[in-house]
Amino acid sequence: MIVFEFKAKGKCNQYRKIDEAIRITQFIRNKCLRFWMDNSYIKPYDFNKYTTVLANEFDFADKLNSIARQAAI
Repeated sequence: MIVFEFKAKGKCNQYRKIDEAIRITQFIRNKCLRFWMDNSYIKPYDFNKYTTVLANEFDFADKLNSIARQAAI
């Protein structure tokens, strides 16, 4: 595994948006994990559909585009 470390320099507003995106990603990952635990018969494509359901249900989850939501799972 290759690990890159860097120090990002930005403004407070940019840091807040990055933190918000990380929190939304964690929320989506946790909801998908719970979905998988409750429904053991699902296929990987079902997670992609479920991220769309989450975006429709939660306004803040819709802030991430569909590719970012799918990458979160």
